[in-house]
Amino acid sequence: MSWRKAGGDGGVSKRWAVLLCLGSFCLGLLFTNRMWTLPEATEVPLPNQSVEEGKALVAADCGSKKVQELQKYKDVLPDQDTHHDVQTLDKTIATLETELSAARTLQESLLNGSPVSEDFKVSESIGRRKYRMVIGINTAFSSRKRRDSIRYTWMPRGEKRKQLEEQKGVIIRFVIGHSAIAGGIIDRAIEAEDRKHGDFMKIDHVEGYLALSGKTKTYFATAVSLWDADFYVKVDDDVHVNIATLGQILSKQAWKPRVYMGCMKSGPVLSEKGVRYYEPEHWKFGEPGNKYFRHATGQLYAISKDLATYISINK
Repeated sequence: MSWRKAGGDGGVSKRWAVLLCLGSFCLGLLFTNRMWTLPEATEVPLPNQSVEEGKALVAADCGSKKVQELQKYKDVLPDQDTHHDVQTLDKTIATLETELSAARTLQESLLNGSPVSEDFKVSESIGRRKYRMVIGINTAFSSRKRRDSIRYTWMPRGEKRKQLEEQKGVIIRFVIGHSAIAGGIIDRAIEAEDRKHGDFMKIDHVEGYLALSGKTKTYFATAVSLWDADFYVKVDDDVHVNIATLGQILSKQAWKPRVYMGCMKSGPVLSEKGVRYYEPEHWKFGEPGNKYFRHATGQLYAISKDLATYISINK
């Protein structure tokens, strides 16, 4: 086809050419819409779905790091709550075990016909208050001079001792058992001394040098049933204690569980008869030449309430 100027014979004007092109274009659109195959309804994305997916993609692309940090924070929170619940449960169990131990001690005393301690009667009548520490001074019938030395040095007497208990939460008692024949002249001498000073803690134990470990065990079991304290201290009557320094040392360990503090040592188990510190039950420690497990020297050491409760329950 050849283009010719408008007005020429047999030619097509430019205006008609433009109109013809527009008509062809419209026909093409109409034909395409009718012939185009529509997709299945299940393949058409819903508007809400596409919007949500778009938001998710944007959040994943722009804030993935923040989302991860938030998830970590959410993971930490349940752990903290669980840890707090476990601590609360442990304290509740320890309290119940202490009350059970106190009830057992009272029952044993009643069954054995032993007199119930006045401290126990007072603690039951006014409710158990919290103390910082209980110091039990291991003493013997023949150690009157040592006890008097302690009374006139580091152990307060009379009202000052009561003030130490009420204001500082520190209990101090001489720990003594009874003779093989209860009510004898030795027991009456201790009763007279206790009436004068009021600083004895009498336990259900037959005094004897070869039964010191049993005496210590009974002391811890009895003390935890009488007083609710953070620590229970065992000290010999030939040791002079700085109460303030001892309190500072123990206060640093108050938040720890199952505390056992003292001058720790270990030594060989002596299996030969006739030597000093012969161990009659040396066979319990394995082969000859073995050492004792690490432990505190007997002059002075302390244990926390949960350990004292354990001793009381499993004595």
